[in-house]
Amino acid sequence: MDRREIAALLAYIGRLDPRTIRTDPGEAGDQLAQWHELLGDVPMATPYGWDARIAARQHIRLSPYQILPADVARPWESYRRERLARHCDPTPAVDPDDQSAWRAELVGTRRAVATGTAQPVQARAITTGLDGSDPRLKARLQEVGSCIPPAARTALAPYRPARAAREAALAQGMPDALSVRCGWCLAQPGEPCRRRRTAPDGTARGTAPRATPHPGRLDLAAGQQPATA
Repeated sequence: MDRREIAALLAYIGRLDPRTIRTDPGEAGDQLAQWHELLGDVPMATPYGWDARIAARQHIRLSPYQILPADVARPWESYRRERLARHCDPTPAVDPDDQSAWRAELVGTRRAVATGTAQPVQARAITTGLDGSDPRLKARLQEVGSCIPPAARTALAPYRPARAAREAALAQGMPDALSVRCGWCLAQPGEPCRRRRTAPDGTARGTAPRATPHPGRLDLAAGQQPATA
């Protein structure tokens, strides 16, 4: 805000809270200089939601204390932080090899968002093309089969035996035991069975995961396979 805007803001505040009015010309000049020094980089209003008069009125309405420049500066800083938190830098339109121009465009976009002259740019979500209706996408999915390469899946098998056993069973056409709840260890669908050890008093001492499901869970999955096929 320039000095004229600061004077207008002080006149507005004086109408709401007469305690801020300075009748002595010297005191009024000092007050104007102080507020301009502290709020010179704060705009009076922006096209997207910021208005210093609203911030001042909110303070006067809620606080019994006389308003200070900080009571306008704090909401402005919160406004800037909130907008930058919602902003996702778009890809600059300049040549990426020109680092100075690339950086300058990013800084300019962030400054425009922070000062309220541009809206935050949000990351776009992928909303189309996920149904596999594209024939080329279907062919690619059939070729790849999984997002994990076969070599990586083989290397990971010793570290996740339950999943490896499940994948091997599915590859052989056997029922997916992990698709149902285990009636023995009470493992939920998708979770591996667990080996329950009991103490002499009957309490459980451990529930280590099993690499293979319990036989009863296999029978249950086999019984449900025709119904889900």
